[in-house]
Amino acid sequence: MASHWQYQVRFDVNDSATAESVGRKLRAPALAPLFDILAKHRAAPKCQFDAFAEYAAAAEEHGVENYPLYQWTKATIENAAKKEKYLKSFALYVDEREIYAKEIADSLEADLQPLTTSGLITRISKYDTNPANNPQPRQGPRD
Repeated sequence: MASHWQYQVRFDVNDSATAESVGRKLRAPALAPLFDILAKHRAAPKCQFDAFAEYAAAAEEHGVENYPLYQWTKATIENAAKKEKYLKSFALYVDEREIYAKEIADSLEADLQPLTTSGLITRISKYDTNPANNPQPRQGPRD
């Protein structure tokens, strides 16, 4: 039985120079194995910090009341340590989709796994859309 949840694969790199090259999609020789895998899966990396900044900007433009994660996101991008962390973290979009079927995520994750051994990637994570597995925005104001 196929899962009705959708998935997203993310990975982290260990240094700012690599992160910048990945973010700018520079095909440096050291990154060739990564970009070959991404091309095979029709996947593109999206820097998590950039995604958070875009979310906060959209919320500010369209009304923060419609963006339940705005406060958390804004605090995250304004925190220097978290900024450094999320500049090195990338979500993978497949066929320009932010989330995709489990089979796609599993295959992408498996193909990326050898890059953790080589040190190019420091961590791979797979997230699903099941609310039980993800923190939910708080309903109502803080006490």
